[in-house]
Amino acid sequence: MQWIDRILVSSGMEKEFIRLAAAERGFDFSKASAKQASTFARHSTLVLRTNVVGALMGLSVREFSSRLADSMLMQWFLGVSKVDVIKPFSKSTKDRFGHWVGEQTMRAINIKLIATLAGKDGNACAEALALPESMDFTEVFFDSTCLKANIHFPIDWVLLRDATRTLMKAVVLVRAAGLKVRMPQEPLAFLGDMNTLCMKMSAKWRSVDGKKQRKQVLREMKRLEQRVARHAKAHLDLLKTRREQTDLSEKQAALIITRIEGVLAQLPAAIKQAHERIIGERKVANDQKILSLYDDAINVVVRGKADAEVEFGNRLWLGETRAGLIVDYKLCRDTSADTSLVEPAVKRLVEEQHLPVATVWGDRGLHSAKNEKMLGQKGIKSGLCPRAPSELARRLADEPGFREGLKRRASTEARIGIFTNVFMGRPSRAKGFGHREIAVGWSVLTHNLWVVARLAEAERKRKEQALFKALDAQRHRAA
Repeated sequence: MQWIDRILVSSGMEKEFIRLAAAERGFDFSKASAKQASTFARHSTLVLRTNVVGALMGLSVREFSSRLADSMLMQWFLGVSKVDVIKPFSKSTKDRFGHWVGEQTMRAINIKLIATLAGKDGNACAEALALPESMDFTEVFFDSTCLKANIHFPIDWVLLRDATRTLMKAVVLVRAAGLKVRMPQEPLAFLGDMNTLCMKMSAKWRSVDGKKQRKQVLREMKRLEQRVARHAKAHLDLLKTRREQTDLSEKQAALIITRIEGVLAQLPAAIKQAHERIIGERKVANDQKILSLYDDAINVVVRGKADAEVEFGNRLWLGETRAGLIVDYKLCRDTSADTSLVEPAVKRLVEEQHLPVATVWGDRGLHSAKNEKMLGQKGIKSGLCPRAPSELARRLADEPGFREGLKRRASTEARIGIFTNVFMGRPSRAKGFGHREIAVGWSVLTHNLWVVARLAEAERKRKEQALFKALDAQRHRAA
């Protein structure tokens, strides 16, 4: 953390983050008092350092707050410790810090760090961090993976259980506020009935005529779900018209209304999906599937890996340098092919960040005639692995350094594993596509700070060992 603290100060990252946060949140320093400006700057700095430490340690918000209360190192880094008192913040505050700025601001601050290391200030920053020289950005290694969503496996009839649970728990809140509609049983009893049907559905796999019985159970589920939806709709209408008669605030009522309406809007499609796949025994296209009732930006990512034939989440694109810095990233909302992501990535690196990219490396999934032509027009050497074995053999034999580059590109798989499993979490705790985009930005920033700090520490140890060797040699000569 000491190295990261030095990087944030020497590179001007804190000042840039304060400026970007003020621009996004509409805070005008020229119109604010000195106290207001100081408070905003101090709070923005705390947000920056808190999110960096959170991504570096991989703790949940609750674990982070507990660790902060007894960790002097974390208190020093965040600047929350004083001589007479320690003021650690709550888990709710830590959660709000994660959404203090948006994805565009995070991308801008990441570009700022890379520009500092690559541009005219790179040597000054390298000198402040005791690095041997500024970073090399002539080679970029691309690859993609699936950022898994934090959902259960999207089984069709389990979605009906999810809908029952959400609707009935929302009805419990409405009835607790004093608004009641006649029901044959308590709301949570419906959830118990649905859970019973789910257990019956699971048990039918082992029956002789299991397919027929599963269809019958699904019909019972559909009838129960329709009853649940009618009761939820009745309580929803009552809450909309008589909210003033309850103790619920407007925001609390709006949250309950949004929760019920969101599930009711998807319920017909979820029932139809289960009917088509189980009763009709027909396939449903991936772009028409409901994978989660609570996140509509999740895709079916077919990767064909031995341990992950199909994954559920969003495609994550990363580009790293030979030193391990992530210089390009993108979280895709749709299921774009890898070949279509190369050209936008090159434009971001060359035209937006103005990096001196000379060679681009990638696996066979990125190779295409269009990408080869595009790289040639931009004067960038293509290190994309050819799909044809004959072409691959020719380039390995004729092009010096091509074999070594492909071997180095294989290390990008490890970089992706480190990034997704350590910095993003397994799975990522961020819910919703927008929040996942922001989380990726924070993780990229933390990862790059960690890489630079490790390089600085390695250089310090190298100089220390060289000094010790020189002193030993001097003592030997004196003896």
